[in-house]
Amino acid sequence: MGTPIRLGIIGCGGMEKAHEQGLAGLEDRMRVTAVCDRVPERAERAKAILGAARAVTDFREMLDEVDAVLIVLPHHLHHPVGMACLEAGRHVLMEKPLANTEQQCLELIEAAERRNRILMVGYVQRYNPLVVKTRELIQDGTLGDVFQVSIWTEQWTRFPEEKSWGHRIATLGGGQLFSHGCHYVDLLLWFLGRPVSGTHSGTNFGTPWMEREGTSHLVMRFENGSLGYHFGTWGARGSRLQYSCHVHGTKAMLDTRLKEGKIFLTTWEKGETLIYEADPGKHTRRQMEHFLSCLECGHKPLTDGRSSLQSLRIIWRLYEAEERRIVADLRGLGLEDAHAG
Repeated sequence: MGTPIRLGIIGCGGMEKAHEQGLAGLEDRMRVTAVCDRVPERAERAKAILGAARAVTDFREMLDEVDAVLIVLPHHLHHPVGMACLEAGRHVLMEKPLANTEQQCLELIEAAERRNRILMVGYVQRYNPLVVKTRELIQDGTLGDVFQVSIWTEQWTRFPEEKSWGHRIATLGGGQLFSHGCHYVDLLLWFLGRPVSGTHSGTNFGTPWMEREGTSHLVMRFENGSLGYHFGTWGARGSRLQYSCHVHGTKAMLDTRLKEGKIFLTTWEKGETLIYEADPGKHTRRQMEHFLSCLECGHKPLTDGRSSLQSLRIIWRLYEAEERRIVADLRGLGLEDAHAG
């Protein structure tokens, strides 16, 4: 094992806390050498918990002390901060989404390629063993020909500040679908391949703090005729489905209960059978391990900039079609190789 990678963390708010457990126990491969937050108290807290040598309020002050950065900032800051880090020659793990516009995403991707730096996006569900197993079962024929995948995410999300960046289109980048649903659009692409058409219907009824949709329904049709569906809400006052995925095939149905950490195989003949169990957590550790492996070996990340852009392209096309009240044409969005891995 070589010298541990020096990691800097930019943004020490709520999402950074979700990464803390995933960073623990990786000291032989990585050390958090610096942390940054505009609120000094938050930076100092993260410094103490992660054992960093330094806490700063301006990320530029720490770039000489790190090899790579984890950026955990409001979405509208992803582009300017990510560009500065890449241009300084630092590798970047960016919390999703990559950026708020396609042009910003492309500039980040091109900067990483120009400087020969790793740019990885935090689509953490790709590293969830329950999701990985679901994809394996889709691909290995256990279910027969898969013709429908449905994903539900029911949660309560409201930022404390009434005019929070997380409520506004200009800073969030869109609504619930863009901010959170991008995870699950990405998974539908990973499971089913290339889409050809789709529709989206969103509303902020029930989530009036959201400038754009807080609840949405999305349907996509794929090249082989299969359908993918995602329902997401930030206004759930209760939940039964919580975070779950149903996969219907010509032989069986798969029920992946992400919140419970269980996968059930169901048929009319045999009923419901538990076939797989795993930790239902966020799996930020697995995500960080993949990032470190890419840095150590020079491998392309599973969720690199170009593949991660695809779910956003789908969402932007669906938003546009929704405004025009038409079915979205989802062909020709550069998906040919994006989800082959």
